[in-house]
Amino acid sequence: MIDDSQTFGHIVRDARKRAGLRQEDVALTSGVGLRFLHDLEHGKPTVELERALRVARAVGLEVRLDVRSRP
Repeated sequence: MIDDSQTFGHIVRDARKRAGLRQEDVALTSGVGLRFLHDLEHGKPTVELERALRVARAVGLEVRLDVRSRP
């Protein structure tokens, strides 16, 4: 379960490394800057969602949301 930006960033970084991709490769493929990718991988909570999702796709991740019952 991903419930914070740090967890999401670590998952993206791990997926990138498993795919054998450098940050430069992912930044170019997903159309983001290296600074953005660095911030995302380090869990910066204010990164833009659309760009974060593009990066996730570029490293082979599929982001899905499940609706849970209300507390």
